[in-house]
Amino acid sequence: MSSTAAVQKNTAPTNAPRVAMLGLGSMNGAILAGLLASSVQPEDVVATTRSTATAQARAEEHGVTVLAEAEDPQANQIAAGQADIIFLGVKPHGIVGLAESIADSLKPDAVVVSVAAAISVEMLQDALPHGQPVIRSMPNTPLSVGLGVVGLVPGAHASEADTRRVQDLLAACGAVHVIEESQIDALTGISGSGPAYAFYLAEQMADAGVRLGLDPALAADLAAQTLYGAGKMLVSGSADRGEGPADAAALRKAVCSPNGTTERAINAFDEHGFPAAVAAAVTASATRSAEITDELRNAG
Repeated sequence: MSSTAAVQKNTAPTNAPRVAMLGLGSMNGAILAGLLASSVQPEDVVATTRSTATAQARAEEHGVTVLAEAEDPQANQIAAGQADIIFLGVKPHGIVGLAESIADSLKPDAVVVSVAAAISVEMLQDALPHGQPVIRSMPNTPLSVGLGVVGLVPGAHASEADTRRVQDLLAACGAVHVIEESQIDALTGISGSGPAYAFYLAEQMADAGVRLGLDPALAADLAAQTLYGAGKMLVSGSADRGEGPADAAALRKAVCSPNGTTERAINAFDEHGFPAAVAAAVTASATRSAEITDELRNAG
């Protein structure tokens, strides 16, 4: 299976599936927020959390049914048994146990999607009934605002139709790519961890502005709006013409007037090792993703 072109956001599913969100941590919470902001109706979603207080808070926040394990130990089984697509959103070390706990409750054609880093397709398939459609995913948190990226790795029993159902659902809140499992650590290094890189850059830009005499609130707004606008140019510059994302290098060069302020800034980035630092960061994230997979596999 080769990488496919992204399924662009705002593509609403034609027949809305029943969705279960098992766990509402940062990633499942981001997916839920993005889905509800698009075409998914609250009545088509059931979620679970551990505590009653969290369940009540999330139900009020999102307007969906949220079951608390503290009140009913079978909350995950109940939610999963009702669903066509189930998102497993607990910490990586808990994914296999969660999958095993819901195995007997699943519809045979329900698609189980893991959003946890480092959990391989094989680990998921081994925890579920033979033939259960499984998809490993690596989303990122901008899904919550409809601007996310998610990679999907279909398992051996996930048909093209199963994969398309999940693609269509998630395409309402981001760009979806179907990839080989061998590519997922690299995808994690770029887009899974990537929002933190952008936030870190904004943080450092704002701090530099403060050191140059700007009010902190103004400096933060300048940095945030600049990154937002630049990102929008990068994504939509040529995509509007059906050509995919714009060329980042071309956009950068267009801003760099010879011997001007921007060229001086880019030269300073290069002199201080910015390209090497970015490459090291992406590689470190990808490497750690692979390490965690090995750790969890060996622990099992």
